Amino acid sequence: MIDKIDANQIREILEKSAAQLPDPNTSPVNTRTDASLQTDFASLVENAGQPPQTDAQAVRQARELLASGQLDTPQNIRAAAQDIVDYGI
Repeated sequence: MIDKIDANQIREILEKSAAQLPDPNTSPVNTRTDASLQTDFASLVENAGQPPQTDAQAVRQARELLASGQLDTPQNIRAAAQDIVDYGI
C-alpha cells in the first residue's frame, strides 16, 4: 500500500493546505464584532411554564381512529417509520 504513495501528490497537498492558512502578519479588520445572542429569557421561562394547548376535537378523533384500528394499515405504519427516520422521535 505504501509503495503506491506518490511523493509529488503529498507535496502538492501540503502546498495547497499551506496556501489556505491565514497570514499571521495581518490582523483582522474588525476585532470588536459582537456575535452574542440576544435572548429574552423571561418570556422563554414564562412560555415553558404554560401547559401546551390541545385541540380537544383532534384528540377525540385520534382516539376514535386508534380504537377502531383504522390507523394500523401498512401505509400508515410505513409513513410513521419514514417520519421517524426523517424527523426523529
